[in-house]
Amino acid sequence: MTSRNLKRFAASGGTAALVLAGMLVLGSGLTARARVQDAGSQNGLEGTWRVQVTVSDCQTGVALRTFPALFTFAKGGTLSVTTAGQLPALSTTGLGVWRHTDGHAYSAVSEAFVFSTAGVWTQTHRLTRTIEVGNNQDEFTDTVALQIFDTNGNVIVTGCATSVGSRFE
Repeated sequence: MTSRNLKRFAASGGTAALVLAGMLVLGSGLTARARVQDAGSQNGLEGTWRVQVTVSDCQTGVALRTFPALFTFAKGGTLSVTTAGQLPALSTTGLGVWRHTDGHAYSAVSEAFVFSTAGVWTQTHRLTRTIEVGNNQDEFTDTVALQIFDTNGNVIVTGCATSVGSRFE
């Protein structure tokens, strides 16, 4: 990420915003895989999780900022996200899809619409996650690839993050 893009990325709220991605591809295969549960797990990834997100410089790995979020992975493969990383008045709730990939591994993609202080839609943030549930079925870690799109669908910034989550009980 260039220095200019890094500043734009940090100013835009980093990975804070998430919304609807891939809902049109939510087919029976994805839905069936999302319902798969880990061996020994009551819920697999399903449920609500407290998450700590750390936005990093993709080249150096240096942490730029950290903030909390809540993720809800619903039965059937849908995802909802709320975060303290972006002002609620400036972005929509994050929505997306998730699926079981193998063993304790999952993937998720979500998007959010981001607005100016004048209420004008300015960007869409897409986050693609690779999630690993630990041996303790109530914890996960993930890696995140961020793409920020302008209103014409052009990628204007990319970024990186990691998260750690614990099951909300």
